[in-house]
Amino acid sequence: MYTAAVLGATGYAGIELVRLLTNHPGVEVKMLVSHSFVGKKISEVYPNLRGVLDLVCEELDVDKAAACDVVFTALPHGASKEVIPALYEKGARIIDLSGDFRYDDPAVYEQWYGAPHSSPELLAKSVYGLCELHRDAIKKTRLIGNPGCYTTCSILGLAPLLKHGLVHTDNIIIDAKSGVTGAGRSTALDYSFCECTENAKAYKIATHRHTSEIEQELSNLAGEPIVLSFTPHLIPMKRGILSTMYANLKEPKTTAELLAVYREFYKDEYFVRVYDEGTLPETNHVAGSNFVDIGLVVDTRLNRAVVSAAIDNIGKGAAGQAIQNMNLLLGMDETTGLACAGFYL
Repeated sequence: MYTAAVLGATGYAGIELVRLLTNHPGVEVKMLVSHSFVGKKISEVYPNLRGVLDLVCEELDVDKAAACDVVFTALPHGASKEVIPALYEKGARIIDLSGDFRYDDPAVYEQWYGAPHSSPELLAKSVYGLCELHRDAIKKTRLIGNPGCYTTCSILGLAPLLKHGLVHTDNIIIDAKSGVTGAGRSTALDYSFCECTENAKAYKIATHRHTSEIEQELSNLAGEPIVLSFTPHLIPMKRGILSTMYANLKEPKTTAELLAVYREFYKDEYFVRVYDEGTLPETNHVAGSNFVDIGLVVDTRLNRAVVSAAIDNIGKGAAGQAIQNMNLLLGMDETTGLACAGFYL
């Protein structure tokens, strides 16, 4: 039985990770770190865990955390890069859910996060933890930058088109909508019930940090630099992301032809489900699961591929993906603890 420590266990991504780990047959949660709830049982903070996991939350002890087989850092952006060097030095295997170790180039991190990266030498050793694209490298590393939620949905939705050079790369548009848990466990007014319910809004147009992740991975797939337009929206539901992506085809293709490309590209991927022609994914098809559902339509009038992809933003977009990475890292079957259907209701 492997052991796990979760740093930042009481945020939404952290607690979803804890919930999933309690049902994992190969891992025992040994340490929960939460600065805000030191001395409290996790089941006092989240009563759904009562009788399932009653560990007491504690302050960070680097030696104790590093003694576990895997350490998850579900900390705010900026905080992870202050903690991870000490953990790495102790020999820990680390899966970081923040944005601090997702980049190939520290200059890109600095551009989008507004500060120099404090550990560029570790950034160079980290692997971008999108399992469907970097599986082999994930197995060999000790530091994984778990991808963002919008990025997972968008990259996997567009990857086959870019990898096969089927679309023009100069005018890709991504329109994405997320549930409120994507903002974290925040008390900010913007995320209160009365501000969110019966309301929808775009935010951070042309400036959202996930844009840089999407561009990095799609550029790697295409073999050329890609700059795209990404617009996120906040919608009144708790969990889920739906991304609709637009890319102009280089040559005319039918919907059936592109779906055949997608099925071939993802033929060995348990967690990627490609829809049949005439059907499209919905967020309630994936909520509570680690699945990525993808459908598409070719707009023949414009010679444009319109791709729709759905994930659970705190599942495949955070905690589920982190466990998928852990399974690879520890040599377990990739689907262990994750091969279940979503909630639907």
